[in-house]
Amino acid sequence: MLGNCVEQVRKTVPLVHNITNYVTVNDVANVLLACGGSPIMSDEVKDVEDITSICGGLNINIGTLNERTIAGMFAAGRKANELGHVVLLDPVGAGASALRTKTAMELMKEIRFDVIRGNISEIKTLVQGSGSTKGVDADIADAVTEETLDGAVAFVKEFAKTSGSIIAVTGAIDLVSDGERCFVIRNGRPEMGRITGTGCQLSGMMTAFVTANPKQKLEAAAAAVCTMGLAGEIGFSRMQAGDGNATYRSRIIDAIYNMDGETLEKGARYEVR
Repeated sequence: MLGNCVEQVRKTVPLVHNITNYVTVNDVANVLLACGGSPIMSDEVKDVEDITSICGGLNINIGTLNERTIAGMFAAGRKANELGHVVLLDPVGAGASALRTKTAMELMKEIRFDVIRGNISEIKTLVQGSGSTKGVDADIADAVTEETLDGAVAFVKEFAKTSGSIIAVTGAIDLVSDGERCFVIRNGRPEMGRITGTGCQLSGMMTAFVTANPKQKLEAAAAAVCTMGLAGEIGFSRMQAGDGNATYRSRIIDAIYNMDGETLEKGARYEVR
């Protein structure tokens, strides 16, 4: 099931418009190429409507906000909605500052998002309208664990229903829900947290997966999460003495490049609740 989503990305080569943060922009582009998509980056308000018009999906990431890029996000989002394109929100650091929280809440109010992907603290901030995060990382008190899993699944399902978006919460245990079903995903390695931007990369890749699989958006979003987590496992298994996080970053991208439907079907570890 999920393997078909990977193959469809490689078959259709979706063009994805990314308004993402400048810390990870190059890695986002490379992961999109690795998974079979095609990236284009633009955040200038005078440019974004034309750019998003020629794309199939729009990835909005608020990781490095300024007034110019915020205006570009709203302009691109409205145009993508008008054209019926897939739109994803990555509310990086929502809860860490008033500007991030306010921007994320206003984007949700004015733009229809097919998918919202973040860590549990960021997602809780969107539900509550305020919150706190450890920088751009999830607060340890919010972590999804086996002990808190039932409550977390119910929380994510409810937010998916009320928001009308697929909600993807990523962490040690990943949750992806459309309000009716929730994929509980256990792929990944803790060492992935030592690399800047694996979440940003996932958001770009998830936009491509959902764009390429319009009739099964939930499965596509879950497939993207499994692909990233499995790539983290495969990449780590190939680490050698003397390798560090820079090598690990490259090995993850290489694993995504070599991912196919069969590999994902064999390696994906998930249940549906």
